[in-house]
Amino acid sequence: MRLFPRLGGPILCALMLLTQPARAADPDPLAWRSAPDMAALVGLLEGWLDAQPGALPRRTTPPEIRLIGAPRAASMHSALFASHQGRLRGLYDPQAQTVYLVHPWSARDPFDVGVLLHELVHHRQNGAGHWYCPGAQELPAYRLQQRWLQGMGLEPDVNWIAVVLEAGCTPRDIHPD
Repeated sequence: MRLFPRLGGPILCALMLLTQPARAADPDPLAWRSAPDMAALVGLLEGWLDAQPGALPRRTTPPEIRLIGAPRAASMHSALFASHQGRLRGLYDPQAQTVYLVHPWSARDPFDVGVLLHELVHHRQNGAGHWYCPGAQELPAYRLQQRWLQGMGLEPDVNWIAVVLEAGCTPRDIHPD
């Protein structure tokens, strides 16, 4: 009856696997498409961020979300960030704890929703302590935005060289005396 000792190990392993608690299923990567309103969309994106490795903690109060026109966004952006260039699609004001999304913005466009996710990362970063410079927050936010879009087979249009340079907090426009 040597059969039982040989089968004992595999049977024990199988029983251990069967008794392990089931892992929570990965959230539906397209659930955001059926969000009935902005609050529900923010909740879904916050849930996705919560599930990411090394995620910063969710803030107790969600940010206010506002849609604004491009001229207002440009004036706000130049006051907050002097170094950023390119088409502005969203920004986060840490003092007002407000995400500004720039028209045209659609809750049905994954790239626009990716911008919202990026700004939600900044909201979390705002509560997570000191950053050497505002640009240091950009690389982690863009990486999470990229991961979210890649979950749908999409790739963000990001100038990674500019993002890495901005994240380095290097002084700009230095001239010798």
